[in-house]
Amino acid sequence: MTDDIKTLALRCREAAQVLATLPSQAKRDLLEAMAAALEGDATTILAANARDLESARAKGTGSAMLDRLALDPRRLAGIAAALREVAALPDPVGQVTREDVRPNGIRVQKVRVPLGVIAMIYEARPNVTADAAALCIKAGNGVILRGGSEAIHSNTAIARALRRALANAGIDEAALTLVEDLRRETMLELLQLNDIVDLAIPRGGEGLIRFVAEHARVPVIKHYKGVCHQYVDAGADLDLALRLLVDGKVSRPAACNSLETLLVHEAVAGAFLPRAAQALRAHGVELRGDAASRALAGGIGEATEDDYAAEYLDLVLAIRVVPDLDAAIAHIRRHGSDHTEVIVTRDPAHAEAFVQALRTAVVMVNASSRFSDGGELGLGAEIGISTTRLHSYGPMGLEALTVERFVVRGEGQVRHPDLVDRT
Repeated sequence: MTDDIKTLALRCREAAQVLATLPSQAKRDLLEAMAAALEGDATTILAANARDLESARAKGTGSAMLDRLALDPRRLAGIAAALREVAALPDPVGQVTREDVRPNGIRVQKVRVPLGVIAMIYEARPNVTADAAALCIKAGNGVILRGGSEAIHSNTAIARALRRALANAGIDEAALTLVEDLRRETMLELLQLNDIVDLAIPRGGEGLIRFVAEHARVPVIKHYKGVCHQYVDAGADLDLALRLLVDGKVSRPAACNSLETLLVHEAVAGAFLPRAAQALRAHGVELRGDAASRALAGGIGEATEDDYAAEYLDLVLAIRVVPDLDAAIAHIRRHGSDHTEVIVTRDPAHAEAFVQALRTAVVMVNASSRFSDGGELGLGAEIGISTTRLHSYGPMGLEALTVERFVVRGEGQVRHPDLVDRT
């Protein structure tokens, strides 16, 4: 009989207490072994992924979801490489982030410690199985993985390889627990275990994330959607703007850091939009724009207000011509999702105004939105992107999987010596 979710979570917590005490080199060796295990099981993992893809196609799954689900030798090698990158990163556990000696001589430190047990709830992204395991273990946490039914064979094969590496290192495999019971009731029970699970991180569509946030009793990192904008300022380098636009929209449209809306200053719209429309259509991008953009470039359909709030995750782009920087900022404030925003400009004052005016998790100045990624920002593989201000904001790496606690070192100091003296 399969263990219930609470039993699995309790075992994960016990194993996490061992992980929390592992030396840095032991964790590094463990992640290196996990990467090697993935490579050793490549044939099995890819065969499992092929089963998932076949089932997904039979169900009529869309191209964006299929792209997230698909593995091939190159992507699997990339997952193994990401584990090695995480292994090589500095260990956050035990880092002293602040130290002060008080007038009475006590030494006050703030020190990073693991969160404990992290529940990852995700959809058709088998790479998350490995990425989440690597980041959680490096930061000394246990992890409970609850993937979607679309990737169940892929996730199982990946988790089996990773758990084998744990066992070979003498660590309880429960430190990496894959939930095989995919009923919604089981997920609901997991989200109620606030005395065992320290944090839930959902990754997937807006519906999944809202469901987790609305039903969880444990803290939740939320990232509802990525409505990312690129604003082309007056006087911008239009060659640069076009290069960033094509990369941001076309390189991987199913990613949450892909562009969904293009905003163009009216002073350069006439010169830029025809070039942009031609380049994007050459890559199969459907364009939807306001009246001003449709008048300047052919082949642009009519955009609705819903288009400007949409996360397409596909080869579709909304366009609007704006009169100035303030109008671009106002549009982003109204329709953005606090994920990633891009300004293309030659004016340092405009760049700074854009950065300061928006509270979005990541702001790019003359750089592609596709850099809004933990690996690209130097975090190694990311465990998710937070668009809510809990203890982490933006792409989340190792440090986001720890908390800071106070460690106070003294030599017998007491707060009220007069009370002690009277005893």
